[in-house]
Amino acid sequence: MKIRLLLVDDHAVVRTGLRMMLEGEKDMEIVGEAENASEALNQISQLKPEVVLMDIGLPDMSGIEATRQIKQLAPDIAIVALTIHEDEEYFFKMLDAGASGYVPKRAAPEELIKAIRVTAQGEVYLFPSLAKLLVSDYLTQSNQPRNQATLDGLTPREYEVLTLLADGSSNAEIGEQLSISPKTVSRHRENIMGKLNLHSRSELVKYAIRKGIIQA
Repeated sequence: MKIRLLLVDDHAVVRTGLRMMLEGEKDMEIVGEAENASEALNQISQLKPEVVLMDIGLPDMSGIEATRQIKQLAPDIAIVALTIHEDEEYFFKMLDAGASGYVPKRAAPEELIKAIRVTAQGEVYLFPSLAKLLVSDYLTQSNQPRNQATLDGLTPREYEVLTLLADGSSNAEIGEQLSISPKTVSRHRENIMGKLNLHSRSELVKYAIRKGIIQA
């Protein structure tokens, strides 16, 4: 099965370059292109992409708001920010909107290809220099000892599931490791998100880093 991609960028030359690069990957298929957020939103239900490459600077609305609206329409779609912006403001806003990946346009093609494959598996991919922003921001927010991480109302089983989710394991992998069904894992995940008031996998990863559950 190929990873279905939607390219969202207002510059035709950028989209053409991405298409030329990604069409050479045997496990990827570009199902559509959009030059603005409205086009992207209209294509989501029709084309059913698995990963959206999202520029932040779109002409009709920001890629941040477009990401938020896409995640509301189709929560399972992974969105990778592909942008010239590398400052904290855009980085954290995209993560909060629900992006699963963040790659600057200056990155090597291999970085973007890796980001697509990683996020298509339900994991989070952050360009290394930007990941340091996340770690420094969230580690400095908490002096809570690591042995306090099981608080916040989580059961021992939910804590186990949280740890494995934050490490990037899929529902099926977690189910196999804990000897429970993927459906039960999904139910635990919903309970964890509700108890911790989290709304995306990226928020879950940030929570786990801040609490010392995983190390970045």
